[in-house]
Amino acid sequence: MSEKQTVTDVIVVGAGPTGLLLAGDLAAAGLGVTVLEKRAAESNLTRAFAVHARSLELLDARGLADELITTGRPLGHLRLFNKLRVDLTDLPSRFPFVLIAPQYRTERLLHDRAVKAGATILRGAEVTGLRQDADGVTVETVEDGAAATHRARYAVGADGVHSTVRDLLGLPFPGESVVESVLLADVQLEREPAEAVTVGANEHGFSFLVPFGDGWYRIIAWDRAERFTDGTPPPLDVIADIARETLGEDYGLHDVRWSSTFHSDERQVPDYRSGRVFLAGDAAHCHSPAGGLGMNTGLQDAANLSWKLAAAVRGRATDALLDTYQTERHPVGRMVLRTSGALIRLALAQSAATRALRGALASIAEHVDLVVERGARTISGIGIAYPAPKDAHPLVGKRVPDLRLTALEQPREGAPAAPERLYEALRAGEFVLVSNDEVAAADPWADRLVTAAPADPHGKLRDTVLLIRPDGYAAWAAVDPGAGELRAALTEWLGEA
Repeated sequence: MSEKQTVTDVIVVGAGPTGLLLAGDLAAAGLGVTVLEKRAAESNLTRAFAVHARSLELLDARGLADELITTGRPLGHLRLFNKLRVDLTDLPSRFPFVLIAPQYRTERLLHDRAVKAGATILRGAEVTGLRQDADGVTVETVEDGAAATHRARYAVGADGVHSTVRDLLGLPFPGESVVESVLLADVQLEREPAEAVTVGANEHGFSFLVPFGDGWYRIIAWDRAERFTDGTPPPLDVIADIARETLGEDYGLHDVRWSSTFHSDERQVPDYRSGRVFLAGDAAHCHSPAGGLGMNTGLQDAANLSWKLAAAVRGRATDALLDTYQTERHPVGRMVLRTSGALIRLALAQSAATRALRGALASIAEHVDLVVERGARTISGIGIAYPAPKDAHPLVGKRVPDLRLTALEQPREGAPAAPERLYEALRAGEFVLVSNDEVAAADPWADRLVTAAPADPHGKLRDTVLLIRPDGYAAWAAVDPGAGELRAALTEWLGEA
């Protein structure tokens, strides 16, 4: 019997949130996409609960945010170290909060979108080999006990912290273990906590308690004195003891349906790209759960990479555009490691002096609005920006907020309504050109460009023409540019007309 062989445009290894968002984007762009997932069935194991504002904006650009919000619980603030209150309600976003929603709900929405767009998801496909040449990548798998081969122009490893793709590429994953013997359990409570997210840290350890929304709660706990082997289900009485010591009470913990023990590493691969293969999400970087940044960073990796891969496959971009995935996302990964690392090290403060310093820093930050605001923008992802040329307009490389839009001209009878918001316009998966003026110079790119005007013609963008990337960042901007200048920018970013 001959070996199974498939040919497609892009292979994505891993059907977690990162891989599914990426696959959905590529399929929606008309590319052939095959997702290879080692797990034979979908998992309801949840590590991530926090969906931050920037990730919600990316989901909004795919028509998914509002549905996810109906299944979760928005929180307008976060509380750190029992004292510091980070207010999110002033974030310049349609989503000035963090959404508490189990990871499997985010995965389900992204899975359904990817399948509907035409992506092929193969479960029970274990990657065993990978090789690449000048024209593409070949991935070898075992599926239902039989060998199979998949061929594509590009491949992406989104297969988690223990990435097989990264190992097959021979890439280093330098770093260190941050915290060992972290306990996880899904439990029920006799008494509901006052806040949706309950966090406590002191000289005994720390605890984190969050609801699934169906009567079950996830508790993550660490005891300074106790040590368990990874994968070992911890006793319920041990978890309850840690909760009482760090939260003040155990809320009547009972009925464990699942529990385990793990350790948390802080690592980052030096190069997110190796030829025609890319790494995204936990395969490229991992860190402590502090701040809830893991899944969010992976989703933003995928949103950055997907449109670039689509442009490369379509022949609209040079190889240099693919290199910008490294230059833009690697520094973000490094920043996330530093942020979560600082939070977890303060939470795990060993000495009384360090714990006193933690309390002092929290007290100072709570009374300095600028510090708290900067922290909120960092954790939410709203404050992330990418490098821009020295002579570029100040908006270039910045995240563009959800601008109110209006059509440049009266829509024809029977034509679909023009998008009223930027993130509705981004649902086409293309660049968006925002201008008050006629943009006839952009007509040759009409098949790969959405054009609109700001709803307030006298606002801040009065004389500015703004070209926005599919991931919501400003690619180019200019004040009252000429037609030739606009055409040059469109050619640079969208390819020849």
